[in-house]
Formats: sequence, C-alpha cells, structure tokens
Amino acid sequence: MNRLKFYLHQLRLFALRQLHQESTVENNTPHIYTEDQLMARLKFFIGICLSLTLFGIVFVVLYSLIFVTQPLNAISPIDQKFFELIVPIATFLTGTLSGIMLAGTKPEDQKAMLEAQKMANDNFEATKKMMTAPPPPVQQAPVIVQVPTPTMGASYTPPANFQPQVLMSSTGKPMPAQPPQPEI
Repeated sequence: MNRLKFYLHQLRLFALRQLHQESTVENNTPHIYTEDQLMARLKFFIGICLSLTLFGIVFVVLYSLIFVTQPLNAISPIDQKFFELIVPIATFLTGTLSGIMLAGTKPEDQKAMLEAQKMANDNFEATKKMMTAPPPPVQQAPVIVQVPTPTMGASYTPPANFQPQVLMSSTGKPMPAQPPQPEI
C-alpha cells in the first residue's frame, strides 16, 4: 500500500511538472536557404535600410527649408555647409539603391547596375564641383532718386501721375522710394 501511494505521489508530481512546464517544439531538420533566397533577403534588407536613410535625409532637408527661419537674402552658413554634406550623400544613396535593386545574375542586369553606379558617380562629381565653386556676385547699380524737398510748413503732395521709383535696400532687395514726410 505504501508503494502504491508512493507511485501515485510520483505520478501526480510528474503531471504537475508537465502541466506547469512550457511546451517547446523542436525542429530537427534545419532550413537551409538557397543562394537566390539569401540574395533576395539581402537585397530586401539593404533596400529597406537605404530607403529609410534617404527618406530621413529628404525629410530633414525639407523640414529645415520649410520650418526653420532663414536670413532674407541668402541661406545661413551652417545650413549651406549642411546641404554641401547632404547632397552628395543623398546622390550616392540613390545610385547605390538603384544599383542594388537592378543587380542580378543576368548580364543585362549587371550592365544596368554599372550604368546606374556610373551615373551616380558622375552626379556626385558634378554636385561636388557645383558646391565648391561660389556663385558669381550679382552687381546692380543703385538707383538714386532726387525728390524735391518741401519748404518749411508746406506739405509735399505727389503729382497725379506719380510713379514710385525702385531703390535697392541695404539687404539688396528692391524697395519703393519713400516721399519725404513732414515732421509733426
């Protein structure tokens, strides 16, 4: 009887252990990918990473252009250096992304990939030349307008056919000539 109680007790403990133990599924046959499947997965992963990077660059550039206050007559020097850095990177990423997506085992796919990479390198060099050479300064002659000065106590009224002349402001933007205003 003691032996039967002992075996029942052992059976109950075994059942409790099995009840509280997590069930695991073991796969004894490992899945081996073929070379084409590995290449497709690699292209997908690299394509996603490069696309996210390119999207991030475009988002940051658009945000800095739209929502960041810029000087009136030019771009700030920090932003100019930022764009000098970002434009070649974005060009390179675009060429690499197109090369990866076009790459394949077929000879025509490899030819298209080489052409895309060559075009990306040409774009990179052209952008580098454009960014290093400063644009030529625009020289505009200032327009001087002589307006008759009013005499003391008299106010100046412009004639009916008054055409305001355009002057250049201190920031280089055109502005209308202001008629003299008498002091009050």
